[in-house]
Amino acid sequence: MILSIDGFEFNNKEPIYLQIIELIKKNIALGLLTPGTKLPSVRELSKELGVNPNTLQRAYGELERLGITYTKRGMGSFISEGENEVMNLKEDMGRQLVKKFIEDMKAIGIDKDEAIEIIKREE
Repeated sequence: MILSIDGFEFNNKEPIYLQIIELIKKNIALGLLTPGTKLPSVRELSKELGVNPNTLQRAYGELERLGITYTKRGMGSFISEGENEVMNLKEDMGRQLVKKFIEDMKAIGIDKDEAIEIIKREE
């Protein structure tokens, strides 16, 4: 299987279909899924992940709605073509991580400047 699911485990904090979307996006950002790559069939991946095929179909539908994938009738789902999409995806994922990090730091009383200093010390 092209899609890397090693070590992937579902959590109870968010819907499974959203976690599947993030798994696929991470595989794209890491270069494991490249533009034009065919995704596993709904049946194949739902079996591999141990989820209902309807859940996986929902994830695939949302990926297509976001422009991350496209469907060829009778052939399956494919990663959208173009390097800009991959770069935009990576940047978007990075922004989401930074936003969550800043929110978590604020929750423990650390402001943005202090958080930046902590990061600098960790490099």
